[in-house]
Amino acid sequence: MSRVCELTGKKAMVGNNVSHAMNKTKRKFDANLIKKRFYIPEEDKWVTLKVATSTLKTINKIGISAALKQAKAKGFIK
Repeated sequence: MSRVCELTGKKAMVGNNVSHAMNKTKRKFDANLIKKRFYIPEEDKWVTLKVATSTLKTINKIGISAALKQAKAKGFIK
């Protein structure tokens, strides 16, 4: 599976390594992803999602049910 957050769609970005002599070489900035289990009380089941750590803060703030609803509205979950 690719390294993409399942709730927000965050993925790797491309940038440059810049040396002291200002030489630039391409590099990749990966998203900070973790695998986490969440309990959904409405459905009475556990789901495992690969989410960015910044998304965890959002889930703690608004709740997993609201976060899943937003992800479905944006098309990240079917």
